[in-house]
Amino acid sequence: MLKNLQSLPRTVWLIGLISFVNDAASEMLYPLMPLYLATVLMAGPKTLGLIEGIAEASSSIFKLVSGVIVDRTKKTKPWIVIGYFLAGIGRPLIAFANSWTWVLCIRFTDRIGKGLRSSPRDALLAESVAPNHRGLTFGLHRSMDNAGAVFGPLIAAFLLSLHIPLRDIFFWAIVPGIIAVGLALFLKEPPREQVVVQSFSWSLEGLPPQFKRYILVAGIFALANSSDMFLLLRARELGVPQEQIPLLWAAVSLITTVFGTPLSALSDQFSRKNLILIAWFAFAFFYVAMSFAGITIWMLCGLFAIYGLFKAATEGVEKALVADLAPPGMAGTAFGWFNLITGLMLLPASLIFGWLYESFNPQYAFLFSGSCAALAFLLLAFWVFHIIEEDRVTI
Repeated sequence: MLKNLQSLPRTVWLIGLISFVNDAASEMLYPLMPLYLATVLMAGPKTLGLIEGIAEASSSIFKLVSGVIVDRTKKTKPWIVIGYFLAGIGRPLIAFANSWTWVLCIRFTDRIGKGLRSSPRDALLAESVAPNHRGLTFGLHRSMDNAGAVFGPLIAAFLLSLHIPLRDIFFWAIVPGIIAVGLALFLKEPPREQVVVQSFSWSLEGLPPQFKRYILVAGIFALANSSDMFLLLRARELGVPQEQIPLLWAAVSLITTVFGTPLSALSDQFSRKNLILIAWFAFAFFYVAMSFAGITIWMLCGLFAIYGLFKAATEGVEKALVADLAPPGMAGTAFGWFNLITGLMLLPASLIFGWLYESFNPQYAFLFSGSCAALAFLLLAFWVFHIIEEDRVTI
């Protein structure tokens, strides 16, 4: 694997570095958002679910738009630069918010930036390497991204230990945001063959049946995958001290960083489907276990370690599978549709989870997510991949 890592092109490493810096800024603030909303702006789980659901769903729409445009214009760099710019200027503005509605507007701007850059960035990564290195490439990218997610919460925990106000911590996120935009300006477009692409259709015209089945089931799984902020809120309720919440999230990101690349590279040699199935089963187990009261701190740490391994086994592998199923010249559109379906489902996922969490109790919310994940697991195992294998045998 080390030899293959060294052979990866400069573009892959540069995109990974950009993601590291950007995620350090994002994850420095992410664990603090539930605390900020609850203690400063006096907003509850329903409001948190509304903010995160609208923000992520809006982001998914722009992921499709930018992906389709990339396939038509064959230009990825402008959208990547604009996306990181919007996120870089949006996040620090939370320091000036005096109500949760302003936080919603700012998160909306931040997620638009993510929407504009994600599909072009994923398409650029897919086009920069050979198909048999896609798992390694996307795994490396996600590992570097999660390395930033380790660094960011550690900075947040250090600043909290110095008794720096939450508002001031949000403001300082502008520094890594500027660095990320500067690095994005050095990206270069790869040489591309001229491929005739069919006109875009909302019916997913031109995309294979296997891909359509896959994103449908991925959408069902996304319904289970509500905002991670609820996990941090649950950890706080189960007794984790406020100053240790960022450290807990940093530990999850560290696990994802360490195992993301080797697990994704493993999918290049063996089966992407089996890796995803194992990870989805672990996710369902994690959410069901989180529904129980009386979890000790050590049990909670073990469960969050499982969650970190789930992220490591899926973040790169799922995208590599999208690239495998995408027809030539339609990588941007395929990533756009994948991001749209999975992103749109985050709105009902977070709204339902927040409603169950606040109106009833956390147990119902976590059991709902665990049930959706189990359904997606079964469909993936006995419908999507089963049909794909039959298609291959027929061919």
